[in-house]
Amino acid sequence: MKNRTKRLLASLVLAGLLAFVPAIADAHCDTMDGPVVAAAAAALRAGDIVPVLAWIKPEHENDVRSAFLKTLEVRKQGGLAKEVADAYFFETVVRLHRMGEGEPYTGIKPAGTPLHPAVASAERALSTGSANQLRTELNEKLSAAVAEKFNRVMEARRHQQESVEAGRAYVAAYVEFMHFVEQMYDRSSGVHDAGNHAD
Repeated sequence: MKNRTKRLLASLVLAGLLAFVPAIADAHCDTMDGPVVAAAAAALRAGDIVPVLAWIKPEHENDVRSAFLKTLEVRKQGGLAKEVADAYFFETVVRLHRMGEGEPYTGIKPAGTPLHPAVASAERALSTGSANQLRTELNEKLSAAVAEKFNRVMEARRHQQESVEAGRAYVAAYVEFMHFVEQMYDRSSGVHDAGNHAD
């Protein structure tokens, strides 16, 4: 039984180290105080995998269940073995969650990692039960971005006849403005691929 536990512990350590292979990513769900790790920790505390399965695509559920059972077994040893087992399970769950999102995995960032301002605002909205402040912040950001790109187009249009370069600068500003407005409209409407894009 001790040899089996040692083999499990060794495999957990190796898997945890491999999970730190670098990639490019930035997300709220890959932090120690994010919702995925919180769900994984709740599952371990309760000895019930259900709390974490909502964060995992069905095709990855068997992998999570297998990791969960291994983790529970090794946690019984306490001390360092428990810490390593928990870290392995957190890494597994976050990695598979990111995979389900179609995003790369770069390891779990420490607790207290600064959030993207929009994510922080969204979390505050959920915790307070009101999206009023979030709507205000988003409206201000979007209005400022529209105004900046619109003014750039108008300024470039005033000079477009002066030279070929000036004409190209106008076209570039025009295209950027149109694409931006189209993308913002589609996203706010829940449209991911409108099919006909301005160019």
